[in-house]
Amino acid sequence: MPQAPASPPPPPPATWRVLQLELALDEPESLLRARAAQVLGLDPAELRGSRIALKALDARVRGAARRLQWVCHVDLMVDAGRVTPAMKRAMRSGRVKLAPAAAAVERPERHPSLVGPGVDPVVVVGSGPAGLFAAYLLARNGVRVTLLERGPAIRERGLAVVRFHRTREVDPERNLLFGEGGAGTYSDGKIYTRVDDPLELPLLEELVACGAPPAIVYDSGAHIGTDKLHRLLPRLRARLMDLGVSFHFDTRLTGLRLDAGGGRVRAVVTERGELPCAALVLAIGHSARDTWAMLAAAGLAFEAKPFQLGLRIEHPQELIDRGRYGGPIPQLGAASYNLVSRATPAAAAAHSFCMCPGGRVVASISEPHLLCTNGMSNASHSSAWASAAIVTTVGPEQFGAGAFDGVAFQRALEARCFAAGGGDYTAPAQGAADFLAGRPTTKGLRHSTYPFGTVPGRLDELLPPAVRDAVAQALLRFDRLIPGYAGNEGQLLGLESRSSGPVRMPRDPVTRRAVGLANVYPVGEGAGYAGGIMSAALDGANTAVALVEGGVG
Repeated sequence: MPQAPASPPPPPPATWRVLQLELALDEPESLLRARAAQVLGLDPAELRGSRIALKALDARVRGAARRLQWVCHVDLMVDAGRVTPAMKRAMRSGRVKLAPAAAAVERPERHPSLVGPGVDPVVVVGSGPAGLFAAYLLARNGVRVTLLERGPAIRERGLAVVRFHRTREVDPERNLLFGEGGAGTYSDGKIYTRVDDPLELPLLEELVACGAPPAIVYDSGAHIGTDKLHRLLPRLRARLMDLGVSFHFDTRLTGLRLDAGGGRVRAVVTERGELPCAALVLAIGHSARDTWAMLAAAGLAFEAKPFQLGLRIEHPQELIDRGRYGGPIPQLGAASYNLVSRATPAAAAAHSFCMCPGGRVVASISEPHLLCTNGMSNASHSSAWASAAIVTTVGPEQFGAGAFDGVAFQRALEARCFAAGGGDYTAPAQGAADFLAGRPTTKGLRHSTYPFGTVPGRLDELLPPAVRDAVAQALLRFDRLIPGYAGNEGQLLGLESRSSGPVRMPRDPVTRRAVGLANVYPVGEGAGYAGGIMSAALDGANTAVALVEGGVG
């Protein structure tokens, strides 16, 4: 008797995103599932699954009242074809939409030029987020990967940083900028973005699998913390090694061996010898100035790009808590902020960057006799101090159109601040009110978390006038939002010059191949295509996808 044909599998459930659900600070997240189902007119028992897509704090003051609450987006998985009248009304009002689909890490199409016997590995240079996740996507798709990092693995890197703090002697290869994890390992550790990228969720889930807090997949202010990053990175490295990635720490890229025509890289030259490569992914970070110069000499195209420049400001955390929440809120911990000062005829726009609640200021330095600050914070935000950069954008019209004119501009300002601090990595500092008044801070500087200490300095005179005016305008604007921000409880330190890089390596927008060399793929902050941990990770991952699917140029 003939067998009846098998029934086709049921269609996958539809995923609907319910927007703008409110949750009181003391309410559990478990209530969101039922509230989202109610918006769709469904019984919670009908749902095939649910997840929080976004959770953000609403700290706005309405009139004279402050009502702190969470605002959440929730994804609900519902049987395909199930539509209720309530769902139709919510779609018309914009309260509900289909949730964007997450991208698959493993791609169905893999170009034969990258996989198979006898194919040279892809060499990834740099173990920051762009390099690590480029390597991850490549390896998950069967590509052999060799990863080079000029600095050390995380344990040795930590010892080098301690040595720098003790001796004030900069190691150009082992510091807060170079080494496993990249510059973000010693920074605020924030991993949220303002983009909606299909690869974001799988990358965040990989970080959770390595020990990051599960809430990072939906928290609008997701933060891992420097201390947890130090524990997470070795686990991520181990997972990559299980996928076949070969790590080479303390191995600086020093040259390229090109083919006879000079248009393709056949091997990379390092301090430890040559390594063959089918393609080269450059994830070298925003401070690898010597590597930029070598690559330009080898034929890679570079161009100047605008970058952010300003100062770091430090406040008592209690002042920020009071300004943002009305006072300390135990459920919320240390308050943060993300503030913008719009351009006026008197000054350019500026914004806060790398805000570190309950954190500290660090010396973000990889070259002797230069000074640049940054901020970092641990997962607990346990410091009594908050800091952030206040930065504005400077461009070729201010520093020159040459590809590396911005680098020279950065260096000159960093050297001026180094000298103003006394030439030993002490930072020049100035009270915020004194900066606005154009006067020295003569009553004594208050405490700073900066490890090498501070001395009074005329930061208002050290900055270019356009940057000074933008920072001043931002201080006044931010003081209206957080009272006391521009008083002398706010202390400015200089310089903050590495928020982003001053160069870009032009690349094809589709294939992501560099201009000048056919099988080179520039990614991340050092290539001019990212501005933070997660945006760099996504740029590296998406470039790996383009390489896997399009093959070597």
